[in-house]
Amino acid sequence: MSYLKKAGILLWRIWFYILMVIPIVIMLPFLLVFTSAERFYPQFFICARLWAKIIIHGMGFSVKVNADEFPDKHKSYMLVANHTSMLDIMLMLYVIKQPFVFIGKKELSKIPVFGFFYRRTCILVDRNNQRSKKDAFDEAQRRLKQENSVCIFPEGGVPDDESIVLDEFKDGAFRLAIEHQIPIVPLTFHDTKKRFSYTFFSGGPGKLRVKIHNFVCTGGLKLQDRRPLKEKVRQVILKELQNPSIS
Repeated sequence: MSYLKKAGILLWRIWFYILMVIPIVIMLPFLLVFTSAERFYPQFFICARLWAKIIIHGMGFSVKVNADEFPDKHKSYMLVANHTSMLDIMLMLYVIKQPFVFIGKKELSKIPVFGFFYRRTCILVDRNNQRSKKDAFDEAQRRLKQENSVCIFPEGGVPDDESIVLDEFKDGAFRLAIEHQIPIVPLTFHDTKKRFSYTFFSGGPGKLRVKIHNFVCTGGLKLQDRRPLKEKVRQVILKELQNPSIS
C-alpha cells in the first residue's frame, strides 16, 4: 500500500472519530436530559438514530436494505446480526426505527464522550466476567418486561481472525427470546467488514447492504430448544453472507 493511500485512510479514520463526537457535543443539552431517566429513552433513541445517520453519510456510506419483514413499532423483538465492525452499531440504529436497547461490550464505555452516554443507555457486559454476564442478562430481562426490544450481536464480539465468515453464537439472545416469547429478527450486514474493519489501514466509502430476514417465532419453545433455535438463526445469516440476495 502506498504512503499516499495510507495517509488518506488515516485521515478518513480520524474523521470517523470526529464525526462520533461532533453530533454528541451539538446535542449535549438534550442528551443529558434524555439520559437522565428511562422514561425519556424514546427521545434519546431519536437522537441516537440521527447520530448514526450523520456518521454513516458523513463517512461516505450509502445503505441499501432488503427486508422480508419490518418490525412492528408496537411489539418487542430480539434483534440479532453478524458483527465485524464498530460500524455495526450505527448501522443497526440506522435500519431499525423503533427503540431498542443494546447489550454491548464494556470496553466501548472507555471511548471519550461516546462512552459516557453508552454507559447510561446500554446494557454493558464484561465477556470475561461471569457475574457481569449474569447482571447483563438480568438487566435485559427487566428491559424486556418494559416491552422494549433488545439487540445482541450473538457472536459475543468481533472475531480476531477476519477470515471467519460467521463465528459460533452464544446462547444469551435465544434464551431471552424464549423466556419472553418474543420473535427473533435476524439481520445480515454484508459490507461492514469490507468498509470499516478493525484492521486500521483498510476500508473506504461505499455501499452497506442489509438484509432483514423473516422473523423467527419462539412461541411455544422451551429453554431446552435454545440450541437448535440458535443454530437455525445462525444458518439464516450464514447462508445470506455466503449467497447474498441483495446486490
